[in-house]
Amino acid sequence: MTDSQPNRGLVRPSDPCTMVIFGATGDLTHRKLMPSLAGLAAKGVLPEPFTIVGYAIDQWDDERFRQELRGDIAPALWQTFAPNLFYRAGDFRDPAGYVRLRTLLDQIDAERGAAGNRLYYLATPPSFYADIVAQLGAAGLAHEEGQGWRRIVIEKPFGRDLTTARALNQTIGQVFAESQIYRIDHYLGKETVQNLLIFRFANRIFEPLWNREYIDHVQITVAETLGVERRGKYYEEAGIVRDMFQNHMLQLLCLIGMEPPIAFNADDVRDETAKLLRAIRPLPLDQLDRWAVRGQYDAGLIDGQAVPAYRAERDVAPDSHSPTFAALRLRLDNWRWNGVPFYLRSGKRLPRKLSEIAVRFKRTPHLMFRPLLHEGKLSANTFVFNIQPDEGIALTFEVKRPANELRMRSVDMHFDYDALFGDPPEAYEGLLLDCMQGDQTLFVRSDWVELAWELITPLLETWAAHPPADFPNYAAGTWGPPAADTLFERSQGGWRND
Repeated sequence: MTDSQPNRGLVRPSDPCTMVIFGATGDLTHRKLMPSLAGLAAKGVLPEPFTIVGYAIDQWDDERFRQELRGDIAPALWQTFAPNLFYRAGDFRDPAGYVRLRTLLDQIDAERGAAGNRLYYLATPPSFYADIVAQLGAAGLAHEEGQGWRRIVIEKPFGRDLTTARALNQTIGQVFAESQIYRIDHYLGKETVQNLLIFRFANRIFEPLWNREYIDHVQITVAETLGVERRGKYYEEAGIVRDMFQNHMLQLLCLIGMEPPIAFNADDVRDETAKLLRAIRPLPLDQLDRWAVRGQYDAGLIDGQAVPAYRAERDVAPDSHSPTFAALRLRLDNWRWNGVPFYLRSGKRLPRKLSEIAVRFKRTPHLMFRPLLHEGKLSANTFVFNIQPDEGIALTFEVKRPANELRMRSVDMHFDYDALFGDPPEAYEGLLLDCMQGDQTLFVRSDWVELAWELITPLLETWAAHPPADFPNYAAGTWGPPAADTLFERSQGGWRND
């Protein structure tokens, strides 16, 4: 990391801020939060003054905290960044620890001019969320006093099902107002995800085509080559549906399908994403196999290297029924999308790392070019939004081959984010700045969370009541169980696996 990175359009928050990270000695802080905060410092866009207070059970002091989190931060940057880091040890459920924390925060306000502005970040296991929120309320650390603001950032998963999500919303709502709550999902910080809104609503040429009259279907894929690595315990409890569908996948569906907001602000954008979720038809549980497919990877090859089956992974039961792959076919009951299927799939140990949204248009109504075709059909135009690893947008269309004989082929018109703008910022960087600026546009609201769980919970309960008899049912290095292809209607082909 250098100390001369460009700003890249990031805006410095105007208010000073103290950020308290609960679970500051954990993996999320090491891998994501601290590198992102250091990156913002290198770009010169952190507020001034800016202070980080780590809070966890480990008996560290300020110096140990600084050294543990230094990572590969350049020496020149570290000299100015490190003095802003402090640490307090405490049990998340012990009121005395929060009294000590309040004393430190008041001291920081007095000595560093933090103006009472505090951002609490819950980088802990979800089992601690309710306890931390309750203790912040009891210690008087959540109430906004004078000009100072208080905000809390909560990582997914937000609940395990509809019942637990509602209970957590209620618990947090007793201490913090909805305007103070930032439910974070790093997927919404990715540049191409945000570009979906710009692409759709800032370009008049595309929006008239964005409906059932012209679009045949939509595919959303989030594929990973990795297995569960060291997350066996988590995956045994969560599975792919809780891990990816209830949050990432449905958020992408909302952005590609939502109606135009009245204005680009948090309330209007989130109103439209909630409306889109309400329009999703409940899955027919009596015919679930026609609408949902689950899978679990067996041993196989990834990039020519042998990898073990899920059931052979660390902390995984040898007869586990936890799915590592899922695919859904969803229908929306609204004017724009009635009759257009949305296909969602995500899985571990698939052939390549890929996150994309593919919008497939209907074929031409009259095929005047039939003699020019090799295989008897004309390829459909497709918009592809590449979210990772190569962020960009591509449009597939037909052209004539160069020859005196009339022949056609499909080509891509491609926008590459990196080629035009350079490497995109780390997703957490922009989201953290949004938290400090009080912009909730890219953070989900309580009603969205509950609507998502209303759709997903019946699926989870049905699958739990009927364990699969065929696990493992796809080899590592393949595109999932063959049954996933049967979700498509005959005229729509299948998944984009190229």
